[in-house]
Amino acid sequence: MEQLMNENENVELRVPVLIVGGSLVGLSASLFLGRLGIEHLLVEKHSATSTHPRGRGNNVRTMELFRTAGAERQIRDAASVLAANHGILQAGSLTGDDQEWLFKEIDPGGALARFSPAGWCLCSQNDLEPVLVSRAREQGGDLRFSTQLLSFDADGTGVTAVVKDRESGEHSTVRADYLIAADGPRSPVREQLRIGQSGPGDLFHNVSITFRSRQLAAVVGDRRFIVCYLTNPEAEGALLPVDNEEQWVFHAPWQPDRGETLEDFTDERCAEHIRKATGAPGLDVEITGKAPWHAAERVADRYASGRVFLAGDSAHEMSPTGAFGSNTGIQDAHNLAWKLAAVLSGAAGPGLLETYEAERLPVARATSARASARSGEHSHPGYAAAPGAGGGRKGGMLTVALGYRYVHGAVVGVDPGLPVVPEAMQLTGEPGTRAPHLWVRQSGERKSTLDLYEQSFVLLCDAGDAAWRPAAARVADRLSVRLDAFGVGTGPGFDLEPENGADWAGAHGTTAEGAVLVRPDGFVAWRTTGSVTDPEATLHEVMTSVLSRACPDDVSRHAERPQRHKEFVR
Repeated sequence: MEQLMNENENVELRVPVLIVGGSLVGLSASLFLGRLGIEHLLVEKHSATSTHPRGRGNNVRTMELFRTAGAERQIRDAASVLAANHGILQAGSLTGDDQEWLFKEIDPGGALARFSPAGWCLCSQNDLEPVLVSRAREQGGDLRFSTQLLSFDADGTGVTAVVKDRESGEHSTVRADYLIAADGPRSPVREQLRIGQSGPGDLFHNVSITFRSRQLAAVVGDRRFIVCYLTNPEAEGALLPVDNEEQWVFHAPWQPDRGETLEDFTDERCAEHIRKATGAPGLDVEITGKAPWHAAERVADRYASGRVFLAGDSAHEMSPTGAFGSNTGIQDAHNLAWKLAAVLSGAAGPGLLETYEAERLPVARATSARASARSGEHSHPGYAAAPGAGGGRKGGMLTVALGYRYVHGAVVGVDPGLPVVPEAMQLTGEPGTRAPHLWVRQSGERKSTLDLYEQSFVLLCDAGDAAWRPAAARVADRLSVRLDAFGVGTGPGFDLEPENGADWAGAHGTTAEGAVLVRPDGFVAWRTTGSVTDPEATLHEVMTSVLSRACPDDVSRHAERPQRHKEFVR
């Protein structure tokens, strides 16, 4: 980060990207930007990461991103206490006969391995955030807690923000090229930008109660659930284990529209509610904390205003059922990070940033509808589906989490009439979808093809093809971008050898004469199913389109800036 002289309009700090908000999405944005060499400042008004065990479900796509970012092992270590918890139980109580597993295994039979090298991970927010802080700082992130955004002004060349150190009271002025607002569902940044929201609105309200009970583990027994929905009409709620031994969370319905206040949730009332809900009248219950939360379905009408971008809850709110909200937000951050890096490095034109909204907003709309539908399917305590609701039911959980596609954006050759979420998983190399997972050997090292996608664009072609790799090298040189080309197969000069003789071309929906271009976020930008007359001209045209390069053979107008990031530039 550059320290500027006071006479330069009193700007004290200069940074390419300012992130406002240090929860899961903001911290993920910091990690992803740091991995790409982008200097940034993150400000968070709270003094530390979350202490409340919430936001625990990290889906397979999110874990793929953390895997590529080098954080998966630390996250799984932090989540080890809940590694054996898998199912969702619905019961009248824990001691009665009225019990039904909505599902008992997240990945029955290990079928997920066909699609991904990663898997679901149950890691509570209070355990996950410290890992992200550590990893982000290792990547050079400047993370400042107890620091609040007071104001900002955006113009055509950047954003000027005033931030306050809440401990010292000192004010600082930050000049950034871009601002990422990851400042929550009541986002002050979104409010200042006057960006509206659409959707059904509030769905239900809960009070999240943390408590200690030594006896509850014996009542639960060997039922290692992720959550148990307890449906006693006199004491409904959701029970979640924290350590499967003494620490637990209970979500109790709260009805502020009927005049109920948080003060009404006394320790005595909460403890008795938990005893009645679990069916254990003599249960020892020590209340350790209470926090209100509101479930809603809202999506911002726009994801950007000039050089300011919304991500996470500032852009969308979703029902917690299925844990879609935080996962969608983390994936927002990943989509935005590589595009900011490409533009800041000069590899891409500023139009690439317009594809952030074009790609992520439709995904949020489809996912939020599915999350609300899931709440109805699971009879989530406090949730009552609106008449005629159910339009979000298309697509299973895995398809929604992993199989969504970008119909518009930084992609070439996508049918605009296709649905954002298909009815069935279709990870077969179609442009706009997450590239297929395939185990390969690279210089003797076993890795997933997904491990190749982060620092650059990647072109996959057959090892026996003599045209695509030299064409990619010439295009990379002409455009001054990094484009890694790999010959896949077992023939002379191969770069990647598929494990067990797998058909890489068939898995990617192409042939030995074709090629597949994959973006740094692992999504297919373009493919051809056969040979083309002029591979260099074709690839040049595709890369120019994807990168929004107005002048194909010139680095974009951002290139004259001293480059703080080299990954996308040759």
